[in-house]
Amino acid sequence: MNTEHEQIAVDGEGSVSAAPDVMRLSAGVEVRRASAGEAFAAVRVAAARLAEALREAGIAADDLRTSELSLGPEYDAYPKVSAYRAAQGVEAVVRDLSRADTVIDTVAGVGEAARLGGVAFELSDPAEALGRARVRAFRDAAAKAAQYAELAGRPLGRVVSVTEETRGGPQPMAYSTLAAEAQPSVSPGRRTLTVGVRVVYAFGE
Repeated sequence: MNTEHEQIAVDGEGSVSAAPDVMRLSAGVEVRRASAGEAFAAVRVAAARLAEALREAGIAADDLRTSELSLGPEYDAYPKVSAYRAAQGVEAVVRDLSRADTVIDTVAGVGEAARLGGVAFELSDPAEALGRARVRAFRDAAAKAAQYAELAGRPLGRVVSVTEETRGGPQPMAYSTLAAEAQPSVSPGRRTLTVGVRVVYAFGE
């Protein structure tokens, strides 16, 4: 007997809203010089100055990560090199959101080499929110299965399998120097975490 014909497969979904408590800031420095050596040396000095400024703004050393390091030529008309561009990026984790504006202003204050790439907000510990979303998703699936069993005129039996899909990653937001001047504060808003679940039930006896 093919047991697949004795089963009900349903999808459930559950969502919860939570306030992010961590901001990831993408920043860096970029310089152009006549030679590759000059460009690389200058960007390393600028990057050290940026890292020191971020630490002074309250970012722990463990919350700073190099995200980019590049060096390459720029051309007026190939193959004539006009200058060399060097860049070094950093990701800073801001755990005190009340200091988000201060940290962003700190980057802008490093000088003309400074670059702001964007921010993303997230939950440092999403387990509790995901747990509530799972409860809602499973209850949604169970209600659907019960309804289908009733419509089929059959009793609902045991759960055969459960498969989960989690959605709702970090939400990036573009943030440039001009945006910093026009928008004096950064708001994390709220994040929605969604769990999708597929539950397969057997029909009861």
